[in-house]
Amino acid sequence: MIKTNLIHFFYKLEKKFYCLSILLSKYEISYKQDKYIKYAQDYSRLAKLVSLWKLYQNLEIELSYNNKLYNDSDNDLELRSLITEEIKLIKSNLFKFHFQIQQTLITYSNKEDKNGIFLEIRAGTGGSEAALFAGDLFRMYSKYAEKHNCNFEIISFNSGEYGGFKELILRIEGYGIYGKFKFESGTHRVQRIPDTESMGRIHTSACTVVVMPNLHKKVHNIKINTKELRIDTYRSSGAGGQHVNTTDSAVRITHLPTKIVVECQSERSQHSNKAKAIELLKAKIKQKKKDEVKIKQTTLRKSLIGSGDRSERIRTYNFAQGRVTDHRIKLTIYDLNNILSGNLDEIIIPLINQLKSEQLMDIS
Repeated sequence: MIKTNLIHFFYKLEKKFYCLSILLSKYEISYKQDKYIKYAQDYSRLAKLVSLWKLYQNLEIELSYNNKLYNDSDNDLELRSLITEEIKLIKSNLFKFHFQIQQTLITYSNKEDKNGIFLEIRAGTGGSEAALFAGDLFRMYSKYAEKHNCNFEIISFNSGEYGGFKELILRIEGYGIYGKFKFESGTHRVQRIPDTESMGRIHTSACTVVVMPNLHKKVHNIKINTKELRIDTYRSSGAGGQHVNTTDSAVRITHLPTKIVVECQSERSQHSNKAKAIELLKAKIKQKKKDEVKIKQTTLRKSLIGSGDRSERIRTYNFAQGRVTDHRIKLTIYDLNNILSGNLDEIIIPLINQLKSEQLMDIS
């Protein structure tokens, strides 16, 4: 049986579905291309869910009818036998449709999974060793992106004194990439012997990773008052050919109300860097709003996958033992070099499966 609160949820979805069908049938909407595309996408996402829900409802009506027929059949054993077989078939179909509804509902709930991402890596405790580890994480993520045929670019970076990065922001584009990378938000800890360590002692350092969906057109709905922005320009230290260190092409934008700061130096022109920085700023503002809502809606039962909070220690990379441990699902793999070479699916797929199991528990 489907939970009562989900029944109300489906009624709301059904109402939304029919409202969308009416909107799409109106002649004037075809002239508003952006709205038409948005409504059509929403309609398409809801169509399968609403169809399954209707079939499920019809089966429940049939089951109720057959139960009544069985009770009214009195001593007609032959009729009762036929009805019993029919009830078994209906219950079997109800179970199948219930499972299909659960799976479709999970896909609907995780609708942001299809997006690309902005990925931030920041060196934390550990000084230069943390910066070197940030470089290791960058290589791991870039190789993983390449294995999944995704494009990536460095939006901004601040190099470490002895290599690696103090901070780094990447943009990674590819269908479904947020659904894979969203588990990476949190604190990543490394345990290894630094090259400068003469006594052979293992040092512990950490980096924080933040993953935000790149919502593309949706971020344009976020209105930013230009009076609330402080825009600084400086000379780029990244790619850009003859323009590097000769023109103030790099851009730093501070959103004064939220104190969010973004930078971009990946393009040769100041105009292009400013446009990318604004896009990143909007994504960060949207993520901040989502985080605030998430805090308010936190329930007593903590997610098995973890909160995704940047302060939460999610994974440890132990070089001496060649070990990677994901603390959220208590998964340990003794194949560190393989993981750092971009073969992250060994960790990510179990995380996805665990999340689906938890979501199924919530809606079953």
